[in-house]
Amino acid sequence: MEDKLNQFFSENEFDFQEPHTGHLERFERKLNQQKKTVKTSWKWLSVAASVVLIFGFWLGSNHQKRQMDLADVSPKMEEVQSYFVSTIRQELKTVEKNRNLDTERIIESALEKLEELEEEYTFFIIELNKNGQQRKIINAMIRNYQQRLDVLENTLKQIEHIKNPNLLNDEIYI
Repeated sequence: MEDKLNQFFSENEFDFQEPHTGHLERFERKLNQQKKTVKTSWKWLSVAASVVLIFGFWLGSNHQKRQMDLADVSPKMEEVQSYFVSTIRQELKTVEKNRNLDTERIIESALEKLEELEEEYTFFIIELNKNGQQRKIINAMIRNYQQRLDVLENTLKQIEHIKNPNLLNDEIYI
């Protein structure tokens, strides 16, 4: 091991010279020098942030124009929409309470149908906003809500039939 170490030092040239005169003083002076602190002007930065924030709120409010819905047509339509929405929510809760392995396929099928009807309703909202309060569109929106309720009621009847197979087949609307 000692031979390898001696060989390493003999093959390589190392600089053993002393640094130039005054090197230590220059080095200490640089160490002791206070670093210049760059003071950032927070005033202009806060003003710029405020401008960006205000611009963002303005831009967001312009892009989020409120879309007209069935409830916006008239107070009577607001009642109709409120009735359908609350009834559909209640029916959905009842369907979910009856979810088990036997009813899973039926419930998933019903939920897929409800999603399709929801997409259709979204299209009706776009049409209502584009074409105004046309009776045809308003009737289609109401029919859409009725179809959703029909899907849920039929699903509940199918679930009831699975629970009680002794029910008459004519009572089931599949």
